[in-house]
Amino acid sequence: MSITAILLLISAILQPPPLTSSPATTAYELLAQYNFPEGILPKGITEYELDESSGKFRAYLNDTCSFSLEGSYQLSYEPIISGHISKNRLKDLTGVSVKVLFMWLNIVEVVRDADDLDFSVGIASASFPLDNFFVSPQCGCGLDCDDEFENTSLSLSSM
Repeated sequence: MSITAILLLISAILQPPPLTSSPATTAYELLAQYNFPEGILPKGITEYELDESSGKFRAYLNDTCSFSLEGSYQLSYEPIISGHISKNRLKDLTGVSVKVLFMWLNIVEVVRDADDLDFSVGIASASFPLDNFFVSPQCGCGLDCDDEFENTSLSLSSM
């Protein structure tokens, strides 16, 4: 065996397993498999990758995405959102930030605790009811995009 062949073999053995995409499942359906509501991601995720053995994931948007929720929280998503996912927990998050007062802070972890989601920015955390995240916000307008969307939200909440 030549030295080149041996180096290629060693390189192949040492490389981590690639992240894989599942064409049959959307990123939103994947969240449900880990006990998260789809609304923690904005509409417009074009694809995702998941290494099932480690839980490492990447989700992709065409561009940055930002919007306000409840008139007080501004959220921003980078074109690539990554981290590790496991049942009831997203950790090591990158690509998601929230504006607190005048500073943008990275959301680094989300934990589902019964009917609440706990969002951590490292130095502090906040808890929100799970039912706030049943619908994915839309880039630019959040949950206040048009009358048709608001009527859909009202009919869903009355069920």
